[in-house]
Amino acid sequence: MKKFLSLTAVGAMIFLAACGSQPSGAPAEVKTDATNSVEKIVKIGITQIVEHPSLDEGRKGFLDALKDAGYEEGKNLKVDIQIAQGDMNNNITIAQKFVNDQDDLILAISTPSAQAAVKAAQNIPVVFTAVTDPLGAKLVPQVDNPGSNVTGMSDTHPDGVKNTVKAIKDFFPDAKRVGIIYNNGEQNAVFNVEKAKEAMKELGLEPVESTATKSSEVQQAAEALIGRVDAIAYFKDNTVASALESVIQVANQNKLPFFAGDADSVKRGVFAGYGVEEYDIGYKAGEMAVEILKGKNPGEISVGYPEKTDLYINLKAASEAGIEVTEEMKKNAVLIQ
Repeated sequence: MKKFLSLTAVGAMIFLAACGSQPSGAPAEVKTDATNSVEKIVKIGITQIVEHPSLDEGRKGFLDALKDAGYEEGKNLKVDIQIAQGDMNNNITIAQKFVNDQDDLILAISTPSAQAAVKAAQNIPVVFTAVTDPLGAKLVPQVDNPGSNVTGMSDTHPDGVKNTVKAIKDFFPDAKRVGIIYNNGEQNAVFNVEKAKEAMKELGLEPVESTATKSSEVQQAAEALIGRVDAIAYFKDNTVASALESVIQVANQNKLPFFAGDADSVKRGVFAGYGVEEYDIGYKAGEMAVEILKGKNPGEISVGYPEKTDLYINLKAASEAGIEVTEEMKKNAVLIQ
């Protein structure tokens, strides 16, 4: 018995010595019990500009797609999640960290995070999600077969912003002026606001802009619109989303209908808007990542877009804002209780 224990200990020492001699930066490996074969542990870095439900849902969808494909944390997957807390310098630092760590793939959630990741990672695949305008953000040179190390999912349907603006006019025909809250330093927000202003002009609505460059300024931006507008709207702006409850409070207290360009904001308490499920977009980005991890060139995977957008109405939010939801409004809408 003692001889057996001694041999076992010697074997363990040899094994540890072999592991210790592994070159720095080499991919971690794990032995599978069933086949005794060596399987690489995949390392994925996730960079996210801020934490809020929409972006978090996209991240959850991404990880669920990996899990469904057989990649599980603690087994053959290591995930490093980094939140930039809205700081652009943090974005750059996080992206460089993933490059230095020699991660196998980077998931960039939001336009600012994707821009930093694409700039830093020249030889590492980058998959993005929660991005409004991949071309305008210069993430890819073209959406079909982008031909680089970058691909991903846009979360914006071509008609999403236009449909939300049309809902404002349809639901409130007497509305004349619509307040738009956004961060004028965030590329995706500026893109959406320009689309919204074009749609408002076509419908005879006057946009009234109010900007916030950080979360702490969002409530003040909302309050600056009181007495000047008939409704408030925002369109996939991460700065506003990070402090969304403060805008909801201002809108409800002043009985102003509040519209958004995404589904998750309506679930959080915005009255209504057209959008898509961020979880689904994130899941599709995860499926792209699986293809890449299995050997496909990201440059051969076309950028994806939502196939449809739905109207969401929050009935509780309507009640708190003093809005009567008619049967016509409810028609074809996803109702949030």
